[in-house]
Amino acid sequence: MINVPRLTLDDARQIIAACKVKAKEIEVDMDIAITDDSGNLIAFQRMDNARITSIQISMDKAWTAAAARKSTRDYWNASQPGQPTYGINASNNGRFSTVPGGIPVFVNSQIVGGVGCSSGTPDQDELVAQAGVAAFLDTLN
Repeated sequence: MINVPRLTLDDARQIIAACKVKAKEIEVDMDIAITDDSGNLIAFQRMDNARITSIQISMDKAWTAAAARKSTRDYWNASQPGQPTYGINASNNGRFSTVPGGIPVFVNSQIVGGVGCSSGTPDQDELVAQAGVAAFLDTLN
């Protein structure tokens, strides 16, 4: 039998809270999605002025980060024309995100979930997701 650690709803809320702090700091309201290790949604928060069109994008970024166990920036770089994963964004019914802003969450080298943020630029989305993951990991130490 394998024991697999997973993010809890409380963990997800903690990550969202840290993401919101960073989003407010950079003055960009975000859509924030948290998934478990298999990419299934645990929690979602849409800040007041976040883009409606970014709701699904944030979920797709979190799904990609958890399911692929890589940041969506890694896929951004590798999915450009002529690169090894070109066209991967069309896989899984278009759910696979190759836009920065999706960060996997690893605890002791084991995937426990994914964070996806959207509504800003790709760099802003990634910055907010990274802040959420970093704050969560800091609580474990």
